Amino acid sequence: MFSEFNTNNLEQSKDILENMLEESRKKIDALLKIENKTYKNFITPYQLIAQEIEEFITPIFHLDSVKNSETTQEVYAQILPLISNYQTELSQNEKIYSAIKDIQDNEYSSLNDIQRKVIENELRDFRLGGCGLDDKNKDRLKQINLTLSQYAKEFSQNLLDATNAYELIIEDDKDVQGIPNSDIELAKFEDKDDNNKTKYKFSLQMPSYIAYMTYGTNRKYREELYKAYTTRAPQNEELIEKILKLRDEEAKILGFENYAALSIEPKMAKSQDEVIYFLEDLASKSKNKAKQELQEVKDLAKQLDNIEDIQSYDFGYYSEKLKKAQYDIDQEYYRPYFEQQSVLNGFFDFLNKLFDIEFKKVDAKSWDEKVNVYDIYINNTIHSRIYMDLEARKDKRGGAWMNNWHNRYIDASNNQVLPTAYIVCNFPASSSTTPSLLRHDDVVTLFHEMGHALHHLLTQIDEPFVGGINGVAWDAVEFPSQFLEYFAYEAEVLKTFAKHYQTKETLDDESIAKLKRAKNFQSSTATIRQVEFALFDFKLHQKLYNKEQMQELLDSIRKKYSPLLPPSYNKFQNGFAHIFAGGYSAGYYSYKWAEVLSAHAFYKFLEKGIFNKELSNLYKNLILGQGGSVNMDQLFIKLFGEKPQVDSLLKIDGIIS
Repeated sequence: MFSEFNTNNLEQSKDILENMLEESRKKIDALLKIENKTYKNFITPYQLIAQEIEEFITPIFHLDSVKNSETTQEVYAQILPLISNYQTELSQNEKIYSAIKDIQDNEYSSLNDIQRKVIENELRDFRLGGCGLDDKNKDRLKQINLTLSQYAKEFSQNLLDATNAYELIIEDDKDVQGIPNSDIELAKFEDKDDNNKTKYKFSLQMPSYIAYMTYGTNRKYREELYKAYTTRAPQNEELIEKILKLRDEEAKILGFENYAALSIEPKMAKSQDEVIYFLEDLASKSKNKAKQELQEVKDLAKQLDNIEDIQSYDFGYYSEKLKKAQYDIDQEYYRPYFEQQSVLNGFFDFLNKLFDIEFKKVDAKSWDEKVNVYDIYINNTIHSRIYMDLEARKDKRGGAWMNNWHNRYIDASNNQVLPTAYIVCNFPASSSTTPSLLRHDDVVTLFHEMGHALHHLLTQIDEPFVGGINGVAWDAVEFPSQFLEYFAYEAEVLKTFAKHYQTKETLDDESIAKLKRAKNFQSSTATIRQVEFALFDFKLHQKLYNKEQMQELLDSIRKKYSPLLPPSYNKFQNGFAHIFAGGYSAGYYSYKWAEVLSAHAFYKFLEKGIFNKELSNLYKNLILGQGGSVNMDQLFIKLFGEKPQVDSLLKIDGIIS
């Protein structure tokens, strides 16, 4: 029913893939020789060919992110050009394109809406892949795609190497006073080269970095860490220039004025102007309140430590103190209530109550001993499988993400293939003496990534090209993940798992109320920050910039909207993996765009009760169940009877009343 996660033949991956791709080419040639092509005899087996390849390469790429080593890097480098060439070759195959067009012309009236959606998406993607171009331009696109894949991998590896290379060693106990005990325990070590003296090691790994930037009293060390983090991977600057030139060239070859126009072609947003207006409108409505939020932090820094010139590396430290003063919120107070396994068990109970799904742990092979695997059941019937890799490791890429492995479909032997996915986070690592105690922010992250996973795993669609997250417009992909985040602040939800890992006491109502009140702490600042990233990304792809102009663009956006300007050495762009090594190029705005959908949706749940069965079943069956088989704007109106409103987001964030 499910494939085993197997990396025994990792070193042979290149040879296996070469044979697989050659076999796939033969299968496609055989399909093209069919005289009377139909959806059933051509498009269905064509999708199955793609599934076989995807299911083989996904674990290999995944492994390079979660168990990075010289071997995974080498294998990645070997198979990347193979798959990139194959996919480009396929996307430019005029015979396949013509065959699908013929099926659309001859069979359209007899096809169902889901099959029509598959065809429409495929024809659009073939056009964006280069079909209709002459051979010279097709060859150039092929080379561009291969090179961009290599650059993305290099960008990501540079970032990982730079993150792992840096360590801040602190010797004086007074410089770690105020840092939570759980973080101190992880940082503490005995220096064998210095008479086993106890010292403290902080890194650029997220749990460690956040711990010192939030609680570290030594301003000099905060700046040192901040500078190391914001100047990581300077060699990526040259890569960015190359990436932007190739993207611009790709867009021009395909007939678009710029890469931003190409990027939004398959998205919900209808034009570049709509995206820019959306972002600038959000920024304008958030700007003044963000200034007020900064002033509060400045006042506190002046009051506590007589600091007149507050800097970016001070902001997290004094913000945490301000948050505690205003809301009596101490993130460390909550961590004993969010022991990782307890959170997970309670989270599953909540999802069962909301969506009638059940998680059952299974003994299945994975890539690390701390990975847990669960099968998901609906009405006592197995529906999907999820792998959960939640703790930080040195060989693991930073951040958090969901990655889909298998799609849902009927295979060539008429067997049902069920969807599988991975959730990866970087929560504080557990040890033999210290459990993994999460911050509430970590809990929110878990909800977010599970939202993505359920979007894929609860699909009811057997057409793999539009089932789960496949075929979903990129600026709607974040909707289910952000929607689920909101539940992480609700008392009815938190009480299912927020239990002290030692006393077993449930988190009290007042502490939960504080969390909820504090949710919108500095929400305007957070909005401005996201809009800054999104505007930079989108405008960066509207015309060609060199590295100096790129910095000027970023600086101009910051000057217009950001209340606190970072130091000149801050090279945020060199670590902007979302757009240079991920799928968000000219699409980072999608986070805020989707937040409008999620905020509007959550308001409806608040109105009817967060566990309203009618509404949750509709959401499960429409938004999660239909995946990419129907456009999200249509699904949204079908669910709520109205279009999403920007004011819903501004209200839920406390920016307007």
